[in-house]
Amino acid sequence: MSSIDSEALDQLFCKARTHNGWTAQPVSEATLRELYDLMKWGPTSANCSPARLVFVVSEQAKARLVPAMSEGNREKTRLAPVTAIIGMDLEFYEQLPRLFPHTDARSWFAGKPVAIEQTAFRNSSLQGGYLILAARALGLDCGPMSGFDAEAVDREFFPEGKVKSNFICNLGYGDPARLFPRNPRLAFEEACALR
Repeated sequence: MSSIDSEALDQLFCKARTHNGWTAQPVSEATLRELYDLMKWGPTSANCSPARLVFVVSEQAKARLVPAMSEGNREKTRLAPVTAIIGMDLEFYEQLPRLFPHTDARSWFAGKPVAIEQTAFRNSSLQGGYLILAARALGLDCGPMSGFDAEAVDREFFPEGKVKSNFICNLGYGDPARLFPRNPRLAFEEACALR
């Protein structure tokens, strides 16, 4: 496998930004399906794939979501063409006989709430990261957020109780005029160690 070119790296990482404002350009259902079909290939432990997504696109669904957002996240969520709720299925292990069939992986989790919670959270977070990279690869901009009332979101969008919200990400075509100045990142020496 060879490295991707610098233009692709810029699109995915170096020049990609977290967007707070959006153009009116819609995001099609076909694009959202393509987005999922890319992100689903990212690795998860034992292929557990616990992420469950709700793409909030209608005005009616936005009206249910926006009140659960923190004050600073309400308007940008209301105006985003799509808001993805990244949830974690706490019964993900029921799919393991199909997703990881060569061993009894279901038994690793059934009746073990700590293992279920940790695995669902860790791997749905990974899948949310894959969603962001897949969106950027398709030319979409992203605005991931953790400022929301998770219990209110769960009541509205996951009422059966087996899925819990992890984080939220606005998707669309960002308005560059609404970007904040880029913040710094830690240097290698500050964040990494070689042992």
